[in-house]
Amino acid sequence: MTAYYPPIMYIVPETEDGWLLKTILLRRMQVSRKLQSRLKLTEQGITLNGHRVYTSVPVQAGDVVEIRMEQETSADILPQPIPFEILYEDEHILIVNKEAGIIVHPTHGHYTGTLANGVVDYWLKKGEAYRFRAVHRLDQETSGVLAIAKNPYVHQHISEQMIGNRVDKKYLALVHGTPDPKQGQIDGPIDRDPEEPHRRIVTPDGYPSLTKYEVLESWEKGSLVKLKLETGRTHQIRVHMTSIGCPLIGDKLYRHPVYAEIDGDMDLETVERAEGRMPEYAREIMRLDQAILRQALHAHELSFEHPVTHRQMTFQAPLPEDMQQLRQQLKS
Repeated sequence: MTAYYPPIMYIVPETEDGWLLKTILLRRMQVSRKLQSRLKLTEQGITLNGHRVYTSVPVQAGDVVEIRMEQETSADILPQPIPFEILYEDEHILIVNKEAGIIVHPTHGHYTGTLANGVVDYWLKKGEAYRFRAVHRLDQETSGVLAIAKNPYVHQHISEQMIGNRVDKKYLALVHGTPDPKQGQIDGPIDRDPEEPHRRIVTPDGYPSLTKYEVLESWEKGSLVKLKLETGRTHQIRVHMTSIGCPLIGDKLYRHPVYAEIDGDMDLETVERAEGRMPEYAREIMRLDQAILRQALHAHELSFEHPVTHRQMTFQAPLPEDMQQLRQQLKS
């Protein structure tokens, strides 16, 4: 017998009397044509007043439209007891505070030890069946708020909000120097670096990319900056902040220009040995980068409309310990 998730319901108002069921599904319930095709293959996927019908039938005011999705599991993800912090959970979504250093989803060469392994293990121990669907991405070394959908409808709905720029994503970063002006936006097209394809650069021929920023605190050597993504390019914040001369502290891929002046791997011991021949400002930049084990970037806030309740929801994750310590070091 097919097991389903709880139904998602819509009651037809007077103003939509006579509409076709498929129009209700697409325009009111925002069920994509792809998902509609999938739902039609199951007995209770799409029902009208409790009965399975063709989506070409007209509806009447007061009719109850329901969609049901089959329960799924992530059979390809090995359950592992990996702890993670839950910020919010209901039967449709899971919001977590991802730690820095953990990969979100298994990839080639990283089949275990990921957030997905921990979440799948957590669901199994609760006796629940869901497929792991991260709605958006965070780099391995970026901490903060991450949304996970529990069914394809929720995943599609939030993804469409992101495409329509209706999802608010705000980050906190500790950067070298202080942006000038202290509040503004960086409008710089981004594309792959032709010389190093794993890197991204600002280039006139790149994809449109926009980041808004505001300096929250500034000190002699660095700043705490709040950033809002208006587009979602790979490494966007790291590339944009580097482009204005304020790279993220600790970033090993998009480093401060001072590194171009120095040969060799600059670990802390090398920096200290070079004290006699290295300018003081260069030593300070490198020491700051050694003070944190990753780029100082944190996904602080995520806001979107709940796909089922339609309430606007906002989730926040506080600044993690390593960034708090770095902030204190900059302050003192």
